[in-house]
Amino acid sequence: MTASLRQPATETIVPVALGNRAYDIVIGRDAIRTLGERIKALRPGARVAILTDENVARAHLARVKEILKASGIESTPIVVKPGEGSKSYATFETVCEAIIAARIERNDLVVALGGGVIGDLAGFAAASVRRGLDFVQVPTSLLAMVDSSVGGKTGINSPRGKNLIGAFHQPILVIADTAMLDTLPAREFRAGYAEVVKYGLLGDADFFAWLEANWREVHGGGAAREHAIAVSCRAKAAIVARDERETGDRALLNLGHTFGHAFEAGAGFSQRLLHGEAVALGCVLAFEFSEQQGLLGGNSVARVRAHLADAGLPTKISDVQGGVPDVDRLMELIAQDKKVKRGRLTFILVRGVGQAFVANDVDPGAIRAFLDEKRGS
Repeated sequence: MTASLRQPATETIVPVALGNRAYDIVIGRDAIRTLGERIKALRPGARVAILTDENVARAHLARVKEILKASGIESTPIVVKPGEGSKSYATFETVCEAIIAARIERNDLVVALGGGVIGDLAGFAAASVRRGLDFVQVPTSLLAMVDSSVGGKTGINSPRGKNLIGAFHQPILVIADTAMLDTLPAREFRAGYAEVVKYGLLGDADFFAWLEANWREVHGGGAAREHAIAVSCRAKAAIVARDERETGDRALLNLGHTFGHAFEAGAGFSQRLLHGEAVALGCVLAFEFSEQQGLLGGNSVARVRAHLADAGLPTKISDVQGGVPDVDRLMELIAQDKKVKRGRLTFILVRGVGQAFVANDVDPGAIRAFLDEKRGS
């Protein structure tokens, strides 16, 4: 970062320490106003393709183009349909062809302006076109700010499961402008909040306790919201720096995701169950299954269930609009999870709040019986 950059007064910078591929996460209200200057400092002379969706385009695209133009950066917008359905082979092809048609070269950039779907799609396209273009994440949802924009996981969905086609491709910059969350629908914000809670549940009991006391302020905005985002980003950045390609600790970030992804796929990647809602439900089930296996006691399960329910998130399978598939189908989806190794199921289980661990070779029979019980109740 150059000394000439104008920084918002409340700006927080979280570094992601990956050697010569290190980058900054810039967090703060109106942080977007430094986007052009930061891109110019990182990649002088670069042209930009901006990938976004129709909803985000209406709210933010014009201003982002103006910010880039003010820094002398030429940009071409690429607008796709909103929603998980855009993480598809067809849309991936459309985006790649549009980047090529815009004459974006290897020294140019792709900017992902949107939520997790746009970030994953833009990152995968950037990793693929011309065998790799640099890209910048500008997340516009809470979920994207605290999770999907950081760490370099990119990809699209398969009919057989979520995020099964993709690549590790790190951004060169993340700009998390918290003012963009002011216009986020309440349901989308709640879904993103599940990923914030996840960081407390997997490795920071004090943060979870803080969230229990302050979650209303986080939802309301202001200093508490920015603190929660910064803590979440620091937690993810630290794990990614230790284990970029998920050969060890990074798998902990999937707490709740193995169950959650199965429910999400079972709901057809639709508005019936948002990703963060699926993660919330998955976290509760991970705690309940851990308790059933004798791994934890006390009131941990009740605390997790109560907090997520208070925040307006699903905590029971019966909360899923339209229901979920039968156990056979759920087990088929779980068997396609990316953490499965040589047919053996891997789950992130817990010994308490803030005490997650990777459990290899989990008995499929135990999972099947557990899901059967939970579906019945």
